[in-house]
Amino acid sequence: MTTNNNTIIISETQNILWVKLNRPEVHNAMNAELIAELTSVFNEVENYKDVRAVVLSGNGKSFCAGADLNYMKGIAEFGKEENIKDAKKLAALFMSVYKCKIPTIALVHGAVFGGANGLISACDIVFAEENTKFAFSEVKLGIAPATIAPFVIKRIGEFGAKELMMTGKRFNSKEALRWNLVNHIYNADDENPLEGILKEIKTSAPKAVIETKRLI
Repeated sequence: MTTNNNTIIISETQNILWVKLNRPEVHNAMNAELIAELTSVFNEVENYKDVRAVVLSGNGKSFCAGADLNYMKGIAEFGKEENIKDAKKLAALFMSVYKCKIPTIALVHGAVFGGANGLISACDIVFAEENTKFAFSEVKLGIAPATIAPFVIKRIGEFGAKELMMTGKRFNSKEALRWNLVNHIYNADDENPLEGILKEIKTSAPKAVIETKRLI
């Protein structure tokens, strides 16, 4: 089963829900529509019976290049109340991923910039292709990475977040692994990098996995 929304592609195969960002022409940059559609998917995961894990990835050359520039320009014209309302929508997306009751796995490649780091930090496990480039690029644009901060800090810690967020520097997959931003690095030639971990999840007791995630 495959469903194409305006900004994401959803498919279910062998008890795995595959959610793919689908704005390849802008490196899957996030806009209001993508944020809304993605939030809806993660809030409705329970409607997919017998699904054992959710895999989040990106179509095209990149996983996600952060916020869409046109979307950012629109936000810049918002007043305080509109900005708060918009930020809450983005925070709700990250929280829907973080609170998803079944395991969530991010499979990333290309670019993981800005808010994309919030997405992967909200996931349980992150696989990065070896040539992936990462950056907390918000400070380069004159803004603070406020909405993603709780999730990033939870994943990599206070002082790792300070270095990466305050400098906005670009770094590679090996550095991301060292910072604990990702769990595993895979080779671009690997046709099925998730085979092992999905097998382990699917051969574990479903309710025990859910309860263990809730416990943690």
